[in-house]
Amino acid sequence: MSSQSNVKLMIALSNPSLDTEEQERETGNLLREIRDLDVESAELVAVTETPPGSKAFGGFLLGVLQAEVSVANFKKVLGFVGDRLGNKTIELEVEANGKKLKVKASSREELTVALEAAQKFVAAG
Repeated sequence: MSSQSNVKLMIALSNPSLDTEEQERETGNLLREIRDLDVESAELVAVTETPPGSKAFGGFLLGVLQAEVSVANFKKVLGFVGDRLGNKTIELEVEANGKKLKVKASSREELTVALEAAQKFVAAG
């Protein structure tokens, strides 16, 4: 068992072309898929943790979910995010070893670079 703590991820989907209901459905689908991976936890972000300027819907932040994964499974989850969200605009916040990294991507190329940066960030400890 590694002494490293888990990695926390916050994923914010940004799709202005979707209405609130569609955005909620897309986020819910993504959440279910992430839960099928080997993660410690995955959930929608409650409004109490709302960053300024965000939209809330039904007590949760619209288009935002968070997950906690072991360092061992972090790469697998990032791979999933890359495959599933490569053509979407997202913000990804990674918290590991008491530090945070925030990256934005709006294309597959940007997401690839962002995910590589996140992997290096976590590996650097």
